[in-house]
Amino acid sequence: MIRYALSCDRGHGFESWFKSASAYDKQAARGLIGCPVCGSTKVGKAIMAPGVARSAPREVVAPQPPAPAPAPEPRVPVAMLSAKERELRAKLKELRDHVVKNADYVGQKFPEEARKMHYGEVEHRSIYGEASSADPPAADPARRAQLIPSLVMARACGPPSIPGRSAMRRGPN
Repeated sequence: MIRYALSCDRGHGFESWFKSASAYDKQAARGLIGCPVCGSTKVGKAIMAPGVARSAPREVVAPQPPAPAPAPEPRVPVAMLSAKERELRAKLKELRDHVVKNADYVGQKFPEEARKMHYGEVEHRSIYGEASSADPPAADPARRAQLIPSLVMARACGPPSIPGRSAMRRGPN
């Protein structure tokens, strides 16, 4: 097999493989070789560097270590927010700040503390903390607490001041 660099009469360059040099000559004489760009059959060989095999092994050169990459620029959010979205985010941030300032963080004990307040075992107070959908059961009246997902708040207002919380409840003042 032999590869030729070819060009048509309009100057389009392309490559093609042939079984032999004589196979190319026969196909070119019969007009069977066409330019893939314009379809012209007036095609000739273009100048190309020959591929010559070497008998002696080449000298192996150790690869150079890559240049250190420049320090990445800090990532800046590029989301375009409407005036209503900005207002909503500001109100969510205000709500989060109010809850954090005026309520007690009870962490993983949130369902237990909410249940105790509901059944009158402890005095009512404003609390927030972590809860899952599995605890307390849906039939439990304490489950009716107002939940504010921290994921929404984190996206809207930045990272929460107390990491890991998944819900908040604000009881009567």
